[in-house]
Amino acid sequence: MNKKFNILILNGPNLNLLGTREKNTYGIKTLKELTNQLNEKALSLNINIHHYQSNAEHAIIDKIHESKEKINYIIINPAAFTHTSIAIRDAFLAVNIPFIEVHISNIYARENFRSNSWLSDISNGVITGFELDGYFWALETAVKRLSNSFNKT
Repeated sequence: MNKKFNILILNGPNLNLLGTREKNTYGIKTLKELTNQLNEKALSLNINIHHYQSNAEHAIIDKIHESKEKINYIIINPAAFTHTSIAIRDAFLAVNIPFIEVHISNIYARENFRSNSWLSDISNGVITGFELDGYFWALETAVKRLSNSFNKT
């Protein structure tokens, strides 16, 4: 691969508490541990990876806006904003950056309201219910898709 891709891992509300909250649902690994493992994976894939987490909807929207022209792909775990944020949806539509939606838990096996996502239909795919593995699968998929599209040009 000649081009070094820039991928943003974007985490929404309460994911800063990974490893300490609802361990039966979200596991025991912290966000820092996940970030470190994703950084190692990014090195092996020869890509630039950027991380951002916020509990504030406007901060996530700002980060999506800032990514225009700088980021090739976004992997987002929108957490509770999945079910509530049309504004995040609109931000993705405005910047036209491909993205994959990731959820640690299976949102379809939880409360009814969690099965609605305002992002799924505009995403390149959704990975839900495979714990933290979903982040790594999304990262590999993003690199594969970017490489395929780069090699076509």
